[in-house]
Amino acid sequence: MKRTEAGGNETGASIGEPARRAARMLAAFLKWVLLGFAAGVPAGTAGALLLLCVARATALRTAHGWLVFLLPAGGLFIVFLYRIFGAPNPRGTDLVIEAVRSPEEVPLKMAPLIFAGTVVTHLFGGSAGREGAALQIGGSLGYGVGRVFRLNEKDLHLLTLCGMAACFSALFGTPVTATVFVAEVVTVGVMYYSALVPCAVASLVGAGISRLFRFAPAGYAVAGVPAVGWRSAALVTVLAALCAAVSVLFCSVLRGAGRLCGRAFRSPYLRAAAGGAAVALLSLVFGTDYLGAGGGVIAAALKGRSAPWAFALKLLFTALTLGAGFKGGEIVPSLFVGATFGCAAGGMLGLSPSFGAAVGMLAVFCGVTNCPLAAFLLAVELFGERGAALYLLAAGVSYMLSGYSGIYSKQRILYAKDGLVFRGGGPSQDSP
Repeated sequence: MKRTEAGGNETGASIGEPARRAARMLAAFLKWVLLGFAAGVPAGTAGALLLLCVARATALRTAHGWLVFLLPAGGLFIVFLYRIFGAPNPRGTDLVIEAVRSPEEVPLKMAPLIFAGTVVTHLFGGSAGREGAALQIGGSLGYGVGRVFRLNEKDLHLLTLCGMAACFSALFGTPVTATVFVAEVVTVGVMYYSALVPCAVASLVGAGISRLFRFAPAGYAVAGVPAVGWRSAALVTVLAALCAAVSVLFCSVLRGAGRLCGRAFRSPYLRAAAGGAAVALLSLVFGTDYLGAGGGVIAAALKGRSAPWAFALKLLFTALTLGAGFKGGEIVPSLFVGATFGCAAGGMLGLSPSFGAAVGMLAVFCGVTNCPLAAFLLAVELFGERGAALYLLAAGVSYMLSGYSGIYSKQRILYAKDGLVFRGGGPSQDSP
């Protein structure tokens, strides 16, 4: 009788433990679905509002070209705004990236400051993107939601990533890219798989909110996509290698412009005014195509039309804008540079200029962010599945040949790109 009872207890224990594990996993799953949704609503709404405000500001500046001459005044306003709210030396996206790996807090005031600064930059024609604002706004709001729920440090890091993904997705309409990008960008070589479910939920919420604002997902038709073969693979490899060099140039010029502006003008007010005046004067010489995000030029390049020098001029305008202290981001300018360079270089190599622009976009994006998976997925979401194998090849080539530079100084590259040497970019136990 005792043996029967013991056996029964042993059987009950063996059944009970898997059931308890399954219950814990289900509870954790439901928790992160709900938290991802909770972070996605405010961050996605903020992203859609930012997209709306930037679009309205761009339309107003396009209709009234004289607004570009007020760019120095806009720079002064941005500096004043940050100073009056106690952020005289903003760290931008680097602060959010660092906060995902450390106990550092992401202040909630970062969201309205970068929102206002980005809209002002675009209103007066500063050459910048908007994804930097998305990552900062989303990270700030996600962190704030985590504080409301009194989450621990590790969970706060995940909510920060959720907010970043939701806001990025709302701006670009690319939820898959947004999810993988935020999981990949913090520590290169380590994918934060624990963030995939909550960030995917937040990204889908952000994309859905953007559609409620009647913003269609970004997408382009690419002409002349070649069949996969030795010739097309070789040409894409050469173009991606050239784009890797352009991405290194992009990062070097932006860093150099920031240092040069800082040394030349110790006062941030003088720096903003001088940089704004330089951009306004350059627009008189080279035209207005290089102001703002330049979405029209990107679309034209993907149709096979671009001036060979467009990428260099965009780089100059962006370096002056961001070096002077204006707000926005570097990713959209990198897409402009990649598309225009790829259009010109791809045509010279014998590829379709349209397809060359697509490869250039993803390859330069990969080189400046060190995110090959996100770059590949961005290409698929923007251009479709046709040519996916060549896009993947381009992302891999650009990632390996672009070196260890990047637009985010706090990003850590944990493993060498050649796969042979451990770089020690960060401790392997880093996790959100």
